[in-house]
Amino acid sequence: MRQALGLAEAAAKRDEVPVGAVIVDKNGKVIAAASNRVEEWCDPSAHAEVVAIREACRALGTTKLVECDMYVSLEPCTMCAQAISFARIRRLYYGASDPKMGGIEQGSKVFMSSTCHHKPEVYGGIMAAPSEALMKAFFQAKRS
Repeated sequence: MRQALGLAEAAAKRDEVPVGAVIVDKNGKVIAAASNRVEEWCDPSAHAEVVAIREACRALGTTKLVECDMYVSLEPCTMCAQAISFARIRRLYYGASDPKMGGIEQGSKVFMSSTCHHKPEVYGGIMAAPSEALMKAFFQAKRS
């Protein structure tokens, strides 16, 4: 999670919403690490989670990440939750909850839907305080 937070901090410095994601294999080896690239790439789907999933799938030569875990600094949105499900990620660890855009414990609660075909194990609140502080500082600076 520390690496995901570091990636989130780097995103903020590039004027991207500060979210970082890391995917590890069954041995804990990092196979993908990404941060938001929405503004830089002019791509609304370039959330950290999606970018990391793409990178991990390419690295492993597969579309299924069944023995992989994802660490992300912020609760994934609905789009990212669906991508996590489609990629068959084994476990999801995330930092801060996202009351406005979250899709795991907030909003659409993707993994609780009867139509969700893969539900990873989910662990929220991991290092939530630094992630929350980073998000608050980023958006406070935007309003100033």
